[in-house]
Amino acid sequence: MEQITIRTATINDLDTLFRFEQGVITAERPFDVTIKDGHVNYYDIVHLIEAPHIEIVVAESGSEIIGCGYARIEDGRIYLKHKQHAYLGFMYVDPAHRGKGVNKLVIEALTKWAISQNMTELRLDVYDENAVALRAYEKAGFSKHLVEMRKGLN
Repeated sequence: MEQITIRTATINDLDTLFRFEQGVITAERPFDVTIKDGHVNYYDIVHLIEAPHIEIVVAESGSEIIGCGYARIEDGRIYLKHKQHAYLGFMYVDPAHRGKGVNKLVIEALTKWAISQNMTELRLDVYDENAVALRAYEKAGFSKHLVEMRKGLN
């Protein structure tokens, strides 16, 4: 059985993380007509690696990076019970390694980090039409909470 390990990302991982970022964007374009055409970036990956309030991890099989994700401490809205929560993002698994529990391991590692930071809540965003991602997050214990809606005016 394949041994998968999770570790904190470093600057040495940038090339793979840049490639994974484009994988996330490619996967999400069909669900979001508001994403610009052509090359775009979602993340400041160097900042994700260096910021003390963010933990970005990579999943490895042998010496190959096969997945990633981050947890970022954010302030909650003033009317919520929690003052802060950990927001999960940049969740990606290389297509050749999907179905092996990589996303689950990434979420477990980020959850441990969030708990170590005294967080009591995790949040993330997922496109409502992305049934595969919804199932994966529900399997990891998340539930739908709020639906964001939009209306184009042009």
